[in-house]
Amino acid sequence: MKSKAPSIISADVVLQGSVNSDGEVQLDGTVEGDLRAGSLTIGEEASVDGEVIAENVIVRGRVKGSIRARQVQLAATARIEGDIVHSSLSMESGAFFDGHCRHSSDPVADSGASGKSAKPPSSLPSSQSSSSAPKSESGSGSSGSSSSNPSLDLPKAKTSA
Repeated sequence: MKSKAPSIISADVVLQGSVNSDGEVQLDGTVEGDLRAGSLTIGEEASVDGEVIAENVIVRGRVKGSIRARQVQLAATARIEGDIVHSSLSMESGAFFDGHCRHSSDPVADSGASGKSAKPPSSLPSSQSSSSAPKSESGSGSSGSSSSNPSLDLPKAKTSA
C-alpha cells in the first residue's frame, strides 16, 4: 500500500505549522514547524525551521532544528543547525552540520533528543570544545567563533612544545 505517489511541497509554498505524513514527502518549499514523514527529501532550495522526524531523510537544503531518523543522508549542499539522532548517518563532503549527533537503535521513538534540540545555541561552546582534541586549549579558544579555531591552536601548541 506504500506505492502511493509522494506528496510534493513545491518551491513557492511556505507552510506555517506541522506537517504529518505516513508516506513519502518531497519538500522544495519552506516549512515553519515540525515535519513528520515516512520518507522525506529536502530539496536544495528547501528549508525547515523545526523538528524533522522520519524513517529516511535526505537533506539537500537547510534544517534549523533537530532531525530524528533511522537513516539520515546529508548531501554536499545540506546545512543543518541542530542535533541529529540516527541509526545510520552519511554525510557528503561540503555538508554543514552544527550540532550534536547521537546513535540510537530507534531514533524515531526516542524522544530524549527533543529536549536537547531546543538548546543548540547555548550548547555550541561545549560542542566545539568537546569536538576539539585538547580540552585545555578550548578555554583559550572559546573566544573564537568558529570550529576551525581549535585546529589553529594545535599547531601553536606543537611549535611551543
